[in-house]
Amino acid sequence: MPAAEVVSPLMFSALEDKLAALETLPRSLWLGGLTHSLGELESRLSALDELRTQLAQGTLPDAPAWRWPGDPLAAPLVAVFEQLALARHCQREAALADTVLMSALFHLDLIVDYQDRGASASEAAQMAIDAFSADWQDRCGVMDELAAALGQVPDLADNDRWDLLAGLLRSTSWQAVVQARRLIEQLPELAKVIRGLGRAQAARQPDTDSARQTDIQRAAQATRQFSRRVRVPDLPGETRGIQRSDRISRMLPVESVLLGHPKLRLVWHARRAERALLTYEDDDRMSEVVHEISTVYLPTPAPTPAPRPEMGPMLICVDTSGSMQGGAEAVAKAVVLEAARSAHAQRRDCRVFAFGGPGEVLEIQLSMDVDGVVRLTQFLGQAFRGGTDIGGPLERCLDAVATAQWAQADLLLATDGAFGATPALAERLASVKAHTGLRVQGVLIGDRETVGLLELSDAIFWVRDWRRFGPSDVESPVHSKSLTAEYFPGALRTPENRRSTVSGGEASQAVRAGQHAAITPSSKERP
Repeated sequence: MPAAEVVSPLMFSALEDKLAALETLPRSLWLGGLTHSLGELESRLSALDELRTQLAQGTLPDAPAWRWPGDPLAAPLVAVFEQLALARHCQREAALADTVLMSALFHLDLIVDYQDRGASASEAAQMAIDAFSADWQDRCGVMDELAAALGQVPDLADNDRWDLLAGLLRSTSWQAVVQARRLIEQLPELAKVIRGLGRAQAARQPDTDSARQTDIQRAAQATRQFSRRVRVPDLPGETRGIQRSDRISRMLPVESVLLGHPKLRLVWHARRAERALLTYEDDDRMSEVVHEISTVYLPTPAPTPAPRPEMGPMLICVDTSGSMQGGAEAVAKAVVLEAARSAHAQRRDCRVFAFGGPGEVLEIQLSMDVDGVVRLTQFLGQAFRGGTDIGGPLERCLDAVATAQWAQADLLLATDGAFGATPALAERLASVKAHTGLRVQGVLIGDRETVGLLELSDAIFWVRDWRRFGPSDVESPVHSKSLTAEYFPGALRTPENRRSTVSGGEASQAVRAGQHAAITPSSKERP
């Protein structure tokens, strides 16, 4: 049997229609909207719904369009909204728009309390408007300062987290955030490198740095030679038909009959003058060589940049050893801040591994909620010290890349290069690069590339003037970051150097045997 249709009761439909706006209003506005002392229930709920939608779109209706709270409160309330630019702050932030309306409901509901204490109606209304303005003037200052440093305002849906953020902005750790923000503005190329991390989608512009030499077809002009047969008319050869001409030698016999007649011969002469005699048509064909200029396509080696993937998750390894103190520490903190800004603006995952000596790895999940801002501020406020061990953070990054969340991530390594990876770890990293496409972007905050940094990184961005971001504002004393490659090329682990390197045991055996110049490379290469 077909199921019986459920008939909605119509007894209370008229009463329920008055509360239809509650279906679109969030629950956080239900209590204030239902129990507020100003205005009628239906107009108040529908007005709150309209205001919430327009604030989330970044627009603010004029005072006459406010159906709640109505005159005379609408005009001063709109003036406060415009003065504090609350509509701009609430744009695309529906949760913040809800918080603003909750605050307006709270303060305007205190008007009756002010009147009970002896204030007149106008004085009570002004006191409520002033309290709302003072409350959000402080909060807008917090949001403006957060936006200036972080590029975005964190999720502020929880009304009880404002005091935490206000206290955070007055802390000494927050000054490190402000300093890092000012520093990254002086390094736009570094910020561009950070934004290009990840492999989730293809970039709009091709990657010219990693272009490969491939054969492409280029158009060129060339002289082409070929033979052809040309028809030569009236050349004795093949008879093709009958034509009219003045050639007596090829004249048909019927024309010669006219010459024997005393009068018709004049006709013949006239026909010949007019080239109207019937004659045999014949021609011949000859071969000739023709030269012409034509367009040809030649394979030409040329760099062909391919679209570089970007906009994926980011894994950041930051060197926090004692050698990074000073200007290098400031640049490293700026890298972390820019990574957090880019990740939040582009909706990407970002994880930071701050490493020092053996076993000293601090893992931070960067997010732009209140807790994430607190973690970021605490990290940027810490001082760097200790030893250097790249093994721990690099192992964690490779483990993360094996998971689905970080499969399309790129790795950024910000360091002065004073470290070295074990051969086993370097081989594992090379294997992961080959199988997953992982890229390692190095940020050299030092004077020269080291063997360890060159072995791990696919590309290295050099912050040459890192000293001027610290206590001593001096220029870099070196002309190139590639000092090791220029003066000590044999120290690099290039394929050529590896092939010509033998183990220590084999070298000692060869020396004892007197084979100084005949050492055979071993399959066991020195690390």
